Amino acid sequence: MAFADNLKQLPSVAHLAALDLVNAQGQVVATIENKPGQAGSLAVYAALASRHGSISPAAAEEGLALYAEHTADAQAHPGKHPNIDRLIALRASGDTLTVVTRAAG
Repeated sequence: MAFADNLKQLPSVAHLAALDLVNAQGQVVATIENKPGQAGSLAVYAALASRHGSISPAAAEEGLALYAEHTADAQAHPGKHPNIDRLIALRASGDTLTVVTRAAG
């Protein structure tokens, strides 16, 4: 399925303002906000965190499948899709990120 189709299958993130990705040292390494251009990634990462409890290498693998055609584009153009690049890096490194959600106002 295409990314747009996959997004339709994910739970709504209307209740979220953002989510923070936290590394093993307790540092926020990224924030994904509920705004145009990031809402799809917010939905993917929130769903992965819900299913896996964190963004582990297994969650990253699932996320890359959810991003569908955008994963191939990210691999061909590193830096163009930072949220996909992060999943590729987690899959390769074996690291895990904790997800902290922020409720919408």
